[in-house]
Amino acid sequence: MATSTARLDPDPQITAQQNKALVAEFMEVFSSGDVDAILSFLAPNATWWVGGTIDGISGTKNKEEFGAMLAGLSATTKTGAIALKPLAWTAEGDRVAVETESYSEMANGRVYNNLYHFVFVVRDGKIHEVKEFLDTEHTRAVFLD
Repeated sequence: MATSTARLDPDPQITAQQNKALVAEFMEVFSSGDVDAILSFLAPNATWWVGGTIDGISGTKNKEEFGAMLAGLSATTKTGAIALKPLAWTAEGDRVAVETESYSEMANGRVYNNLYHFVFVVRDGKIHEVKEFLDTEHTRAVFLD
């Protein structure tokens, strides 16, 4: 006689919504500029990739390197933070994609107002991987020129 076993896997739709909620909370905390609180959302082995060819910003960073980069960028703002505003979401399984707008007034008098597409990979309640696509020319003009 064959026996049936109940699947113990979580419902993918519920998991996707939980992951979306985690990323939404992460973006709120990111907007505060509290680097330690921001890093608390990342898994120990997390990676953060930024598109483009901007020295010190683009490429893949581990959690520690991302924290150092974030602290450096935040120090150039008037408030110590870059605010992120989610515009549109797609969540499926362990992946959350979000179109985002940033805003920050810089210490140099410029305004950083960029558009992004982020892809987050979330597992076990932590962010494991982020890919950040953005307007690198705007970033370069505000932070480096």
